[in-house]
Amino acid sequence: MKLHRPVVSVYTVPTDGPEADGTLTWDTTTVVIAEVTTDDATGTGWTYGPAAVGDFLTKHLAPLVEGRSALDIPAVHTAMCRSVRNAGRPGIAACAISAVDIALWDLKARLLELPLARLLGVAHERVPVYGSGGFTTYHDTHLAAQLNGWVHGQHIPRVKIKIGESWGRAVTRDLARVHAARQVIGPEAELYVDANGAYTRKQAVRVGHALAEHGVGWFEEPVSSDDLTGLRLVRDALVSDVTAGEYGYDLPYFARMIAAGAVDCLQVDATRCGGLTEFLRAAALAHAHGLEVSTHCAPHAHAAAAAAIPNLRHIEWFHDHVRIEDMFFDGALDPTGGSVRPLRGVGHGLTLRTDEVAEFRVA
Repeated sequence: MKLHRPVVSVYTVPTDGPEADGTLTWDTTTVVIAEVTTDDATGTGWTYGPAAVGDFLTKHLAPLVEGRSALDIPAVHTAMCRSVRNAGRPGIAACAISAVDIALWDLKARLLELPLARLLGVAHERVPVYGSGGFTTYHDTHLAAQLNGWVHGQHIPRVKIKIGESWGRAVTRDLARVHAARQVIGPEAELYVDANGAYTRKQAVRVGHALAEHGVGWFEEPVSSDDLTGLRLVRDALVSDVTAGEYGYDLPYFARMIAAGAVDCLQVDATRCGGLTEFLRAAALAHAHGLEVSTHCAPHAHAAAAAAIPNLRHIEWFHDHVRIEDMFFDGALDPTGGSVRPLRGVGHGLTLRTDEVAEFRVA
């Protein structure tokens, strides 16, 4: 079962409104899709990033994949990682590797006629999710409608909003939005916040103490994830869990974060870190240090692998990516009740709607 050269497509989808977090604004999201085939089946993987990811995948990685065994994913993964030594692994190269690796796992499960979660081995029949969005650009009624939809509509008992607006220069509005969110979701649902690294160290501690009054139990990237000392300082000062890890592009990144004692829960993004191969390694590393893992964004890329790790906390049901994955794939999962069950069909259970999404294709 030899692999053919991967087929790459790039799509840019407008958001359903202006979006921003503490440190970035955007109005489109680009998804790069890799399809890896043998004579008998096709596997699909994807990542979110600039269109340059697709160009790198086509020109640099695709020739390395062609002709290799579809069953020997570690060999293909190692070849791809070694090939980017001079190009640099973090960023574009890692995202491209991730898309191919996810496609390879999907393909292998389809060749063996198994759900991907069964191929990996199931630790959880159901995978908890949390609703994620609450962008700083949302007015109060928009925020309330989104939170209501998750908690009272779909009965998802945990949600996250963005804070740290304007690089931490709007703390009063940040806290007002947190207060409003708590009023909407009620006292029982879990409330999380994500500052996307917008605050300074002591500012994050001050904000964190105020957040505790609203029962916030998850404070994501209170300072830059590159500031491991700062994350540890904030973690030691607060009762809420401090989390980070979404910008991990290789296993040593996660090793450094864990060794620094920087987080209470490690976030891992399979569409950035090197695919499901590296995701599972990062999860095992976290497990060895007594940490749980939460997946970052791209929920359908993670669901099957998340079901396979014993130290899973939950997966992020991120508004932008859920919207795109619902549009682009048949077989999307239903989070009603606060969890998904990624065990139907073969592979990851998704099929690309190529014709229906052609209007968004840019490469």
